[in-house]
Amino acid sequence: MPSPNPLLDAALAVRKNAYVPYSNFAVGAAIRTVAGTIYSGCNVENVAYPQGTCAEAGAIAAMIAAGETQIAEVLVLADSSRPVTPCGGCRQKLKEFSGPEVKVTMTNLEGNDLVMTMGELLPGAFDADQMDRT
Repeated sequence: MPSPNPLLDAALAVRKNAYVPYSNFAVGAAIRTVAGTIYSGCNVENVAYPQGTCAEAGAIAAMIAAGETQIAEVLVLADSSRPVTPCGGCRQKLKEFSGPEVKVTMTNLEGNDLVMTMGELLPGAFDADQMDRT
């Protein structure tokens, strides 16, 4: 029987592969595209801290590598006391491929969810229209 929440299943599965020897803070992210495909990613730390990669960025990279560019839904999961939100950089990365109505679910292992739209998560986002010089 299919799971009632395949995004959660994907985030839970990929979170187990997170490489987090420094923070021990494993994050899993899953995105569903408008075509219905699910891509996932986990965080990958590096001893040179700024060189790490967030889970959301990994999921986006997998989506782009597969030739898709439009996100329909996002889920981010971590073992934290409350739902973990994407960092500022990942909010902008998600915005690049999402409309303001795209649902972003942030959750923890206890199932405490915080659901926002991309527009709520990143109001006033920088976008391509701002680069138009005409």
